[in-house]
Amino acid sequence: MAEQIVCFVIDKLIQLLITTEANLSRDTREGVRFIRDELESIRSFLKDADAKAAADGETTNDTVKTWVNQVRDAAFSIEDVIDEYLLRITLHHQDIGFIRFFHKTIRLVKKMRSQDGIVSKVDRMKELVRDIQERRKRYELSSIDQQGRDNAEKTLPWHDPRVASLFIEEAEVVGIESARKELTDLLVGGAPRRKVISVVGMGGLGKTTIARKVYDSLTVMDHFKCYAWITVSQSYRVEDLLRTVVKLFYNSRKENFPEGIDTMDEESLIRKSREYLQQKRYVVVFDDVWRVEFWEAIEHALPDNEGGRIMITTRIQEVAHFCKKSCFVHVHHLQPLPPNKAWELFCRKAFQFELEGNCPPELKDMSLDIVRKCEGLPLAIVCIGGLLSTKVKVVSEWQKLYNSLSSELGSNPHLTILTRILSLSYHHLPYCLKSCVLYFGIFPEDYSINCVRLIRLWIAEGFVKLKKGKTLEEVGEEYLTELIHRSLVQVSKVYIDGKAQSCRVHDLLREVLLKRCVDSSFCHVLSEDDSTFKPTIRRLSIDISPSDALGGITQSHIRSVFTFNQGEWPESFLNTLSGNFKLLKVLDFTDAPIKQLPKYVGDLYLLTYLSLRNTKVELLPDSIGNLQNLETLDLKQSLVYEIPAKINKLVKLRHLLAYYRDYNMEFCMNTERGVRIHEGIGCLQALQKLYQVEANHRGIKLIKELGKFRQMRKLGLKNLKSKDGRDLCASIEKMNHLESLDLSAISEDEVLDLESISTPPEFIRSLYLRGRLEQLPSWISNLQHLVKLVIFWSRFRDSPLKALQNLPNLLDLRLGQMGYDGGQLHFEEGGFQKLRYLGLRDMEGLNSLIIDKGVMPVLQEFHIGPSPQLKEVPSGIHHLQNLRYLGFYGMPKEFARHMHPNNGLHYWIVKHIQDVRFGYKFGPRYDVYERHSQCES
Repeated sequence: MAEQIVCFVIDKLIQLLITTEANLSRDTREGVRFIRDELESIRSFLKDADAKAAADGETTNDTVKTWVNQVRDAAFSIEDVIDEYLLRITLHHQDIGFIRFFHKTIRLVKKMRSQDGIVSKVDRMKELVRDIQERRKRYELSSIDQQGRDNAEKTLPWHDPRVASLFIEEAEVVGIESARKELTDLLVGGAPRRKVISVVGMGGLGKTTIARKVYDSLTVMDHFKCYAWITVSQSYRVEDLLRTVVKLFYNSRKENFPEGIDTMDEESLIRKSREYLQQKRYVVVFDDVWRVEFWEAIEHALPDNEGGRIMITTRIQEVAHFCKKSCFVHVHHLQPLPPNKAWELFCRKAFQFELEGNCPPELKDMSLDIVRKCEGLPLAIVCIGGLLSTKVKVVSEWQKLYNSLSSELGSNPHLTILTRILSLSYHHLPYCLKSCVLYFGIFPEDYSINCVRLIRLWIAEGFVKLKKGKTLEEVGEEYLTELIHRSLVQVSKVYIDGKAQSCRVHDLLREVLLKRCVDSSFCHVLSEDDSTFKPTIRRLSIDISPSDALGGITQSHIRSVFTFNQGEWPESFLNTLSGNFKLLKVLDFTDAPIKQLPKYVGDLYLLTYLSLRNTKVELLPDSIGNLQNLETLDLKQSLVYEIPAKINKLVKLRHLLAYYRDYNMEFCMNTERGVRIHEGIGCLQALQKLYQVEANHRGIKLIKELGKFRQMRKLGLKNLKSKDGRDLCASIEKMNHLESLDLSAISEDEVLDLESISTPPEFIRSLYLRGRLEQLPSWISNLQHLVKLVIFWSRFRDSPLKALQNLPNLLDLRLGQMGYDGGQLHFEEGGFQKLRYLGLRDMEGLNSLIIDKGVMPVLQEFHIGPSPQLKEVPSGIHHLQNLRYLGFYGMPKEFARHMHPNNGLHYWIVKHIQDVRFGYKFGPRYDVYERHSQCES
């Protein structure tokens, strides 16, 4: 962890030199460069120390640990000096003209060269890093450099905890029957060509166990003439790996090794392997592969023989897929144990020596809580169950373990293997991703965080590094994707196009991350059990009453504050935050029961992220204009309606998110309210998201200013009028990067005039149009990247389906309260080839719905209603062979008779649409029929 903190500070030093060089004296610049260079040298040592700690199970000697902690604290001190300097510079920039700014800057620089200024502080920092370097040499810690290099040339030590997975008895294995059969069939069957079978999953899921059981089975052994099992792990030398493969192949046939094999180079070993495997069916398992380069190292040693099979186990999806460039690959994503199998495994371990493996009734509820905590992770169930088998079988003892599981993971020898296995993936991360994954320790247990919110937070913290040709948001999305592909982060919910919408980490991995967060001063969770924190802590996650937290908060170098307690919020707590946390960068009040911001929130000049989402805050203080480093202002579901004019000063603002939706109202134009914003916002040219703004507040002037937002990705406007159309279209055409557009008219009868757009932004993926359209704008049918289309309150002269049916990437189509001459919708053959979701809502004039064969072949969800004129089941609905949900709502009595469970037509529909669920609503009554229960009976 110390390595990424040092790297982070190095980046800040470089940024300091770039952005404030004119304000620094020559000696000070040289001092900053000296500190940067010394930290670079220290960073190299830390990287080796971290590698050795990971390899040795974090059993590094105390001298090294002490020195690493001193490095970390020194890095924090340097960061504090930088941020305090930037704070003073920012403070003197407020509300002054250029001439006054120039003269004030001169006076400020002179002041900072005094004893209390930047010069003396840089000198102290230089002495600090000199002392650290000398201390390392004094205690001969440099020897670890060599140890680290030696470690990189060999696999993990003999006490590698994963070895135990190779020797699990058959009776101890639970819940792998179907996966074992599938993998066995893949090995012994299929085309007579070389094939790779990759088993992917997070640490502790049982990849090695299932691969070993398949490998050892008689079915597999009888099918191949030679075989080999190699544990690869994070560190290996290619020559040693190839040499091991060749030796194991010879050994499997009880043949002597070829002469001189121990001195052969890489090319000779590849030739020897290919020569030996010619005309032989072989199987080789490479267990625990971490690098994508692995396949390039061994693929030529394994010829494309008839029946050649390679199995790889890995935590990293990219490793699993990398082999596809040169051979057929089947990727098997290993799943957690289902609840019944998890319970069976737990009982076998916890009660293995008594009670005949059965859980006593008085322990069942507590045991079920423990099993749920393991979330189907076999290693966790085995380790915790094994530990409980040594405990007295009383509820109090088991409750004690459950409550103290976090500390037990770090100290109990029964759980060491679990902690180390879960930690391996963390150790293997590049430094920029380590901070990103530690961020999950901030959020409560079982908390799923929106992916977009998470990425914005990473950016606000400075974790995301800019790449040429990409926005920070795009780079952050790459970071998250990599963490998902490394099996560290779990996707909780996906958008219709498969992109992650929300994510979380396994509860036990979170416990491991939490301990690392505290040890490294990354974050501290203020709870009833632990309401004090170290002065070096950088982030606070408050999970207790703010009143209780007040006692522990004094003048602090905290950078981020998160709140997750719904208790009463005293005004004194809010004032304490703005008064004591001057270096704050992130302030996230999401869901907090607060009604106002502290008056002096504008004093937090370094703030980059402010969230008031789902709070009772109604007004933003004028001091918000002082937050000139603010990048994200999240006001969703707050009561803020008027944005102060001083928002125009926030030239770094990238995301302004503000609307309020009343979920108690029936769906209509007034269900959702935007915010009022003053004209003059055209200076906020860094804006990427502006959602939602009431366009009628400043009218044409505001709409014309929108054309200045060339970086805009998501735009939402409400209360549009017909006369706004031409200027709105002109502004939209200038937004070349626009991906999401949401436009709502001021009333259901107001025309949305969008005909003037001739060249729409080509990357639009989501389009929401709420207002009267008499015909579908022609440019919509040219949106090649469009994924989601929502149109409400239109009055088309002709059906819009023909213009939409050939959109190549349309997945989600929702039409509502729409009318047009004819009353019939006809989905014609060949159209909507990728559509997965179709919603037809409040279609009052719809009296006939026809679905041709071959249309919407992959449709999964279909919602219709209320449609009071639709009296018969849509014709051709049985063609939708992939339908999983079919909903009819608010239909007439005639339709209801067709859909009654006792009616033959109802049964006929169920028979033709596999796994379909029915729901339809008549007045207040809502009935759902499951295909495998009432429907078939």
